[in-house]
Amino acid sequence: MARKSLIQREKKRQKLEQKYHFIRLSARKEIRSARKDISKSREEKQEIHGKIESIPRNSAPIRLHRRCFLTGRSRANYRDFGLSGHILREMVLASLLPGAKRSSW
Repeated sequence: MARKSLIQREKKRQKLEQKYHFIRLSARKEIRSARKDISKSREEKQEIHGKIESIPRNSAPIRLHRRCFLTGRSRANYRDFGLSGHILREMVLASLLPGAKRSSW
């Protein structure tokens, strides 16, 4: 079982990512248009970059981790099931997941 503080921190990051998602997208669009537009001055480009830097780091989607649905474990997590490896194996051995084949490794 993962520590409760880590799970809560991950939930906080998810909320921040949703909150700043559209602000981040609009700033990215501005940066792309500024790169294409030669007439923009260097100060205007720095101002646009300042907008992105003012957004909290924890709101970046790259900082999010997938976690096991049952235990909260962040490692060995399978996207298809949303479970960590050892929980997935236990459920397959107990025949709780239809269509999954058992293996004995």
